[in-house]
Amino acid sequence: MPEVGASSKGEFGDALRAWPSHYLYHRDAASFDRGDIAFIILAGSMVFLMIPGLAFLYSGLARRKSALSLIWACFASNAIVIFQWFFWGYSLAFSQSATNGYIGNLRHFGLMNVLGGPSPGSPLIPELIYSFFQMEFACVTAAILMGGIAERGRVLPAVVFIFMWMTIVYCPLAYWAWGINGWAFKWGVLDFAGKPHGNPIKRHKLTVLLIGGGPVEIGSGVGGLAYSWILGRRQENQLLNFRPHNVSMVGLGTSLLWFGWIGFNGGSAFGANLRALIAIWNTMLAAAFGGVVWCLLDFRIERRWTMVGFCSGTIAGLVAATPSSGYLHLWSSIVVGVLSGGICNFATKVKFLLRVDDALDLFAEHAVGGIIGLLLNAFFASGTIMGLDDVNTGLKGGWIDHNWKQLYIQFAYICATCAYTFVVTAFLAKCVDYIPGLHLRNTPEAEKRGMDEIEIGEFASDYIEIRRDFTDGAAPFDSTEGKREFFHPHVAAGDRHGHVEVSFAGHRPHAHHEDHHEPPDVTETMSEKTENTTVASSSPSS
Repeated sequence: MPEVGASSKGEFGDALRAWPSHYLYHRDAASFDRGDIAFIILAGSMVFLMIPGLAFLYSGLARRKSALSLIWACFASNAIVIFQWFFWGYSLAFSQSATNGYIGNLRHFGLMNVLGGPSPGSPLIPELIYSFFQMEFACVTAAILMGGIAERGRVLPAVVFIFMWMTIVYCPLAYWAWGINGWAFKWGVLDFAGKPHGNPIKRHKLTVLLIGGGPVEIGSGVGGLAYSWILGRRQENQLLNFRPHNVSMVGLGTSLLWFGWIGFNGGSAFGANLRALIAIWNTMLAAAFGGVVWCLLDFRIERRWTMVGFCSGTIAGLVAATPSSGYLHLWSSIVVGVLSGGICNFATKVKFLLRVDDALDLFAEHAVGGIIGLLLNAFFASGTIMGLDDVNTGLKGGWIDHNWKQLYIQFAYICATCAYTFVVTAFLAKCVDYIPGLHLRNTPEAEKRGMDEIEIGEFASDYIEIRRDFTDGAAPFDSTEGKREFFHPHVAAGDRHGHVEVSFAGHRPHAHHEDHHEPPDVTETMSEKTENTTVASSSPSS
């Protein structure tokens, strides 16, 4: 049996091929550690819970009239990606016979020959389980991206788009990082989520560093920004007094995401070992400090301990932990959490500078958070932590191990991933938009009435409402006896820093309605009149 001494990141494929086929491709199931197999099955199931977590998070952050459409979009994207991954997604992302460095081939079309052989990512587990675990990564990425349709996008074109996006954008990104012949894989970019391992029999030094921050976080964050750009900005009058319709759902969604992220990062050790525990601890620390820092930054302006702010910071910390949790000492994750919470908080302003209506801050949370985690690996990644799985021993991390070149490797990979994702996503979205019947955006009237009524026909909260919009009906009661001290200009969507957003023309939206005691003339549809009428029978008898 040949000795494998793969000291560089690009030799994993050669090492795999060096092992005799009867060891690598015709092994009995008993040769796999059943504890490791059970651990990955559990971790993949935990990752699945991130789908309803994202659905509840997005629904809570949106207006109630478009809340259910985002839940539907997340679940629909999950179904589409499961089919796409079975059909050809897994093969395009993980074919071992492809040698072009950019995308796989169709060797495993329809999951053909994906059974009990060692996976391309880790010979420690069978390929069938590996394909399931990676499928959940793809499903989460698609669900994150669906946040780009918030409050004005049509759901049918979005699910058609997501099938194409997974094929043309996600699969190449995954192959770059995870395919044994991917260019980023060979180059040695440091990241953790889903990191492959060495030989299951002799446990030789075999270094393969998977990129979760690239395909998952940068892919969904930058892709969401590009989709929002093509979709266009919401109407100015729909930005008046925007606020999350259900903060409890935001908290519930964040909790499910946090729970799922433990499986996301912990399972990426591909075994029940000390490195998995380090990844889990780092995930918890980064999330906690990210939430606290974001909340403190919001408090300095609003003088309120916002729940939305705490949840946003928690997610920013979790995102930054995705590429870094399996490389860093525990103290380093405190730095990851503090920096991700602070930088991602200020990154919510980027959409205003770019004039892109990224309604749910996909870029600020996921793209920026993933970039932070990838860059910090260049400084704090430790060979000692890598070796805790008893496989990747004797390897160098980042600057902490005097591996100075790692910084430019990380930076170049980030630039390549961001550029490819934005350009191809924008081009693909524009192409779908030109297909008859698949226009990405709904009509202004549909946007006013809400995506739930127009697209879904059901509602997240079905109850009698006195008025639908902030400007309908009577003005708010002035408790200051005519002084109007509490009347402030409307704050537009997504501005978590308490400042009034100005329109692109340089003035406040709807400034001509300064007098709140004189509501604007509103022409209502019949359905709106019905919803804006208080039903007498619903009032208690006198």
